[in-house]
Amino acid sequence: MQHDAPALHIRDLTVAYHRKPVLWDVDLDVPPSVVAGIVGPNGAGKSTLIKAVLDLVPRTSGVVEIFGRPYRRQRRLVGYVPQRETVDWDYPINALELVAMGLYRIIGWCKPVTAAYRTRALEALEEVGMADLAQRQISRLSGGQQQRIFLARALVQDADVYFMDEPFAGVDAGTEKAIIAILQRLREKGKTVFVVHHDLETVREYFDYLVMLNMRVVAAGPTRDVFTSENLKRTYGGRLTLLDRAVDAIGGSSS
Repeated sequence: MQHDAPALHIRDLTVAYHRKPVLWDVDLDVPPSVVAGIVGPNGAGKSTLIKAVLDLVPRTSGVVEIFGRPYRRQRRLVGYVPQRETVDWDYPINALELVAMGLYRIIGWCKPVTAAYRTRALEALEEVGMADLAQRQISRLSGGQQQRIFLARALVQDADVYFMDEPFAGVDAGTEKAIIAILQRLREKGKTVFVVHHDLETVREYFDYLVMLNMRVVAAGPTRDVFTSENLKRTYGGRLTLLDRAVDAIGGSSS
């Protein structure tokens, strides 16, 4: 689906927990068809930003739009991959059943999953390399396997915008490479992907767009333009002791 408006538009977004601001006066416009990293120090509000966009936490103020319309009117266009640690992996369902849950908006709650929908779920599992484990209980999957099936659950929705909260956390190198390949394929299909990310050494390789956050947006734009030593220092302050060496090692600007 082609869109003229920004994939994500945020104005004057403030979020506070117990009256303490976590995000403050956030303004952001992100174009469609990019894989956008969201980086910043611990406590910078990265996960909160995603949750505020998705109405999972209350906003103190602000406007959030997906392709020019409020999120609540565009929910069907959005897929979400939460942090793996927030999921009850002891819930008694198998991988295929969990992926099929991504289709409930289409199927309807409390209605049976037909063969056609099961086929769609299996195709999503195949895309993430997990079709052979479709019948395995989710509690018996490794961390990397769990992350892949959660990604499959998002993919089966065929959304236009995806929000992923630390999808690379705690996964093996093979899973990380598989996930980034999927994200790049989504971008080639015109999808927009937002990824909360921590590893600065892979930023240039993984993301063509970057949001640098520390309660406010420090910088946002094409990665080649904003991923500089100066912006990293403004984002992380003194918390990144080997900053200049890290930036130089990945070809960053020393400006």
